[in-house]
Amino acid sequence: MAYRYFATPKRKFIVADTPGHVQYTRNMVTGASTANLSIVLVDARQGVIEQSRRHTYIAALLGIPHLIIAVNKMDLVDWSEERFREIRDDFETFLPRLDSLRDVKFIPISALNGDNVVTPSPHTPWYEGPTLLGHLENIHIASDWNMRAFRFPVQWVNRPNNPTDPALRDFRGLGGQIAGGIVRAGQPVLTLRSGLKTSVKEIWTYDGPLKEAFCPQSVTLVLNDDVDVSRGDMLVGFDHLPGLGSDLRANICWMHQRPLRRGKKYFLKHTTQTVQAIVTGIESRMDITTYEAQPEPAELALNDIGEIRLKTAKPIVYDGYEHNRLTGSFVLIEQGTNLTAGAGMLLPPLEAAKPEYQDFAI
Repeated sequence: MAYRYFATPKRKFIVADTPGHVQYTRNMVTGASTANLSIVLVDARQGVIEQSRRHTYIAALLGIPHLIIAVNKMDLVDWSEERFREIRDDFETFLPRLDSLRDVKFIPISALNGDNVVTPSPHTPWYEGPTLLGHLENIHIASDWNMRAFRFPVQWVNRPNNPTDPALRDFRGLGGQIAGGIVRAGQPVLTLRSGLKTSVKEIWTYDGPLKEAFCPQSVTLVLNDDVDVSRGDMLVGFDHLPGLGSDLRANICWMHQRPLRRGKKYFLKHTTQTVQAIVTGIESRMDITTYEAQPEPAELALNDIGEIRLKTAKPIVYDGYEHNRLTGSFVLIEQGTNLTAGAGMLLPPLEAAKPEYQDFAI
């Protein structure tokens, strides 16, 4: 619903304020899609309510690596340690069901006077953990990116127009943002979807050449071979090959007034390419209050979250969202209006879903 910006001597922050009401589920998904950390605000008087469970589930679904449960208004429950532990115990009854949440911190606060927000509160001598801001400043996020598997969706082919420098007359680079892993000059890479092998000759940025670059840097790669690569293709490393196929399984948050039904056609935007796709099945719809999946619903309505199957007009190169949030996410766009209809998280490809690799001499 709103973004706020602030900075401390240690870090810069962007706060996406997303309401917890069910009709704003799509807002929560939008705000959480690029977040490193989620703060679930809990009223100490009310404890764990449906909105608390919904936000926690969506944080897990969107693969947010770090979660803070901020138990607010502790001053209205007389700074009760027992009440704080009750709320923590309520959360821990369902947190184990959310496999992706591995870093969860509980912090008692009172926003009225800033207790445990910036400085430790004298009212909670029983709490020995960090303050809210202290935890935000010191939490380690550098390892949250997937640095094992190199992924480079090509955004555009960089060929200078009428360069004054003769050395640039034959320059041909591939521009884009590294979506995973590390790339070094001389490194062999595979171009997908063509399946051609080549290697990286140079790595360029606005400030000059680099010997290596890593996710999420934006760079221009110059290849040793003049291979046929254009926008929508992807360069990958030979270790940890991605999925390549047109039959997809995904979790999706539906954002459109018109419901999602089997047989509907949409544009699917994934990394730097857009392809036509058809919904071939609705596997389940998630009841966020109980975390139970309702099998084979007739449709997904506005703000529903469910698992679907898709068939794309041509194969796409992808990873499971749990392994790479950049190459595992997509949006569905309504044809004709170009409205964003749904935000999706791809499930990991099955080995049987990679038959196209058999045609490549890799």
